[in-house]
Amino acid sequence: MEARLNPFASPVMGKVFKQLIAANRILLESSLPLAVQELVKLRASQINGCGYCVDMHFKDAVHAGEEAARLNLVAAWREATVFTDAERAALELAEEGTRLADAAGGVSDEVWEKAAAHYDEEQLAALVGLIAVINAFNRGNVLTRQGAGGYRSGQHPAL
Repeated sequence: MEARLNPFASPVMGKVFKQLIAANRILLESSLPLAVQELVKLRASQINGCGYCVDMHFKDAVHAGEEAARLNLVAAWREATVFTDAERAALELAEEGTRLADAAGGVSDEVWEKAAAHYDEEQLAALVGLIAVINAFNRGNVLTRQGAGGYRSGQHPAL
């Protein structure tokens, strides 16, 4: 697969991605655990079919010490026994926040309340921002057909 566009070579797209990277830096500085952030990024990327981001977030999470077995089970998190209740709540929020078009009412109160039982207001704000940012990255990468498999861990340290 050949990329349709190099996002960082495009003056407009490069500026957009730089703003998304800046937003992601804020999220990395939040109190939302990094492991939760990587799980959410990986799950949203799987749902959106963004191979580039699946590759990136899997490799970066392993590099940061996450177990590959847990990451391998993110797509089947409901059936897996390796996730905490807090991680499950974040993954469910990520799924509903990513699949907005699938549910006429958007994110359900039940899903929000599950997340609120495990995360304080600032962490919830970080989760919302994280879900929005990763979905924006996914869409940009899928639209421009960014290939998967060649990412090296740490290649984009701000992501």
